[in-house]
Amino acid sequence: MKKQMQQGFTLIELMIVVAIIGILAAVAIPQYQNYIARSQVTRVMQEAGAMKTAVEACINDGRLALGAAAGECDPGATGSNLLTGAAQVGPALPAGTGVPQATNPLTAASTIIATFGNNAAAVLQDAGATLTWTRDATGSWVCTTTAPANLKPTGCTN
Repeated sequence: MKKQMQQGFTLIELMIVVAIIGILAAVAIPQYQNYIARSQVTRVMQEAGAMKTAVEACINDGRLALGAAAGECDPGATGSNLLTGAAQVGPALPAGTGVPQATNPLTAASTIIATFGNNAAAVLQDAGATLTWTRDATGSWVCTTTAPANLKPTGCTN
């Protein structure tokens, strides 16, 4: 009596594999989207935070008006595809980019506000999320955000 050797997979085996892959994808895709949004909030925190040094220098030098002329402050904001907000100093930004907005004129309690938009994650845009660096009279900066609590970066409060 001759035994037949199995050639390939049965239909039920293939269906089980496809079901397992589907379950894994159903869990992984939302987690990946959450990871992307969290990384975008952290990126914006760093982009807006980069302006703190320039704003601090301007305040210490007494240059309180934002502008490019002599005696005015250029906070050095660069365009980001995750933000909305027109350039406060310098040429207009390319379409689809924005910059954090600094208070004008600068004061001892100045703020830098970054508003999520353009290519930011939908959860950030739908919530109208912002990230704010606030300076107090002693020169300390504090980060706050209106982003959902699960997306909040370390060092920033809600």
